[in-house]
Amino acid sequence: MDRIYDNVAKEILDEKIWLLMGEGIIKIFLVLLLSRIIITIGKTILNKFFKARLRSPIRVTERREATLIKLLENIITYVINFIALLMILEILGLHVMPLLAGAGVLGLAIGFGAQSLVKDIITGFFVIFEDQFSVGDYIKINTFEGEVIEIGLRTTKIKSGAGELHFIPNGSIIQVTNYSILNSMAIVDVTIPNDGSTERAEKVLIDLLNSMEGKYEALIKAPEFLGIEKISPEEIVFRIKAETKPMHHIEISRILRKEISAALDASGIKSTYNGSES
Repeated sequence: MDRIYDNVAKEILDEKIWLLMGEGIIKIFLVLLLSRIIITIGKTILNKFFKARLRSPIRVTERREATLIKLLENIITYVINFIALLMILEILGLHVMPLLAGAGVLGLAIGFGAQSLVKDIITGFFVIFEDQFSVGDYIKINTFEGEVIEIGLRTTKIKSGAGELHFIPNGSIIQVTNYSILNSMAIVDVTIPNDGSTERAEKVLIDLLNSMEGKYEALIKAPEFLGIEKISPEEIVFRIKAETKPMHHIEISRILRKEISAALDASGIKSTYNGSES
């Protein structure tokens, strides 16, 4: 026991061991620090590059640029961290090349069981290059609906209206509804009593709708009066349609109801409303 104790004490008190450990720790710290600096510089250069493209006559859409920036930032982070890991393994005395060769064989075997991961990555690239949706778009995937926060190599993050953050594997994206690309349509039904005031109500509504052109930024053009949608002995239903900027249909529907209510009340015509947005 005394001999073992002496050997252990000798090893612990050996200055060469402590110097090697200290040198290794310093090298690892420098590798981690350098990797953080390179990642920061890489992201800065990337953002400056895309800002410079704003002045170029040839450029992709802002939607796609925001998505590509997020994706390229992820790639820079993954690549630099992987290289840093290999350097740390070398510092610790592990030979990287045999490990990489073994990892290649092991990766081939694991690949057959990780087909969903490969599918996620491939689908993510197709989502971006086909411009199905981009960061900032309001979309619906399966049963999840909300704003796209980030498109990663493996998952897409969607924030719902209630603040819930959904992580959706890209490989599970089969059908996407994008509400942010094309103009939206606000449809409002106005019901009045069938008491002979039809023509007067039509004139009030047409005059009001024509006066709304250019009044609201979200309106593409003046709302259209489509005419009578339904008629019964008790009531008549008029339909009004308004083309709006993407995702502004709910806002314009509410404005239409307010404006129509005030105009009809001023004319002495009672009304009720049903609205739909598309």
